[in-house]
Amino acid sequence: MSATLETKRQSRGHVEALLIIAAVLLFFGSRIFLFQAFSIPSGAMEETLLVGDYLFVSKFAYGFSHYSLPFSPPLFSGRIWSAEPQRGDVVVFRLPKNDSIDYIKRVVGLPGDRVQMINGLLHINGEPVKRQRIEDIVETNELGRSETIKRWQETLPNGVTYVTLERPIQELENTPIFEVPPEHYFMMGDNRDNSSDSRDPTGGVGYVPFENLIGRAQMIFFSIRNGSEVRWERLFKVVR
Repeated sequence: MSATLETKRQSRGHVEALLIIAAVLLFFGSRIFLFQAFSIPSGAMEETLLVGDYLFVSKFAYGFSHYSLPFSPPLFSGRIWSAEPQRGDVVVFRLPKNDSIDYIKRVVGLPGDRVQMINGLLHINGEPVKRQRIEDIVETNELGRSETIKRWQETLPNGVTYVTLERPIQELENTPIFEVPPEHYFMMGDNRDNSSDSRDPTGGVGYVPFENLIGRAQMIFFSIRNGSEVRWERLFKVVR
């Protein structure tokens, strides 16, 4: 009888060990191949994404590079099972100048595009992007002063629509023409005057190689304001 009980205990222990191993493999497998969670630390993508948003990023949307792996070991170059991003996608990528840093921006320029800002208006291949003025908002700045923020409904040539913010700042409102190289993308933040992005090739982002893309932002699963107040209305919101 005791031998039988001991055998059952060993069998149960083996099953529990296998379940633990399966759970660990499932966790790391999903993190590597399916989804990864990211948080938003800055306002560069307002009002699409807010500071304190937590979101899932689809890692299989564009295939996989070595940046898809934990700790990004340089096991291979390029991408496998690759699929190109679409104009308007909100994308997490590794910063070209420092590939230990994750950035999130919107794809506005594809390989071969000519991108330029003229008086704060985005131009792609010589054509101004359609935009419509919508209701302004008023915010309190770091000095405690109220400032009016212009809001625009912007529509890219492929029909993707989103809101951009225009602050009373003149930086990067006029740029040279950027010709996007092959296998690179031009990224911009929706908060146009508060975003370090591809418009600043020296101190900012510059052109982003296809290899540096980690995945497409899919859904906000949690959001918190000032570290304590949950934004219930943003939970499970699809990122567009």
